[in-house]
Amino acid sequence: MSWAALLELAAARRAVLATAESCTGGMIAAAITDIAGSSAVFDRGFVTYSNAAKIDMLGILPETLDAHGAVSEEIARAMAMGAIARSKANLAVAVTGIAGPGGSDHKPEGRVCFAIANRDGCHTETVEFGAIGRAKVRAATVAHALWLLSQALAP
Repeated sequence: MSWAALLELAAARRAVLATAESCTGGMIAAAITDIAGSSAVFDRGFVTYSNAAKIDMLGILPETLDAHGAVSEEIARAMAMGAIARSKANLAVAVTGIAGPGGSDHKPEGRVCFAIANRDGCHTETVEFGAIGRAKVRAATVAHALWLLSQALAP
């Protein structure tokens, strides 16, 4: 599905979208807003690259960050739910990960945690893209976010 098709589907479903992004630095919001007419379904994007931004902008508890680390499904969930709570959106996607270079044995390069949330709940998942390089991890993350949004909007 293309971004344009996603926006048409969102409009048909009366969805209002928000993004909460860490490792992509706003690339998902940029992909959405590259499409003319996106203002009909896109409310806002939160770029929360630092832990302080996650706390300040999305209301993530420092204790949650301390317990799980920024790259975790728990933080992705908190980011998505924070985006829902702090916007007019009824559907949000959140991403946090290690785009590279670097990483660790515990949190390797290419690991990205995703969350897709609506006002009723949230689904999370982790994808291991591998050490394919920063640009490719970020591009794959944007593509997977599109897929998650399309699945959430599917009939």
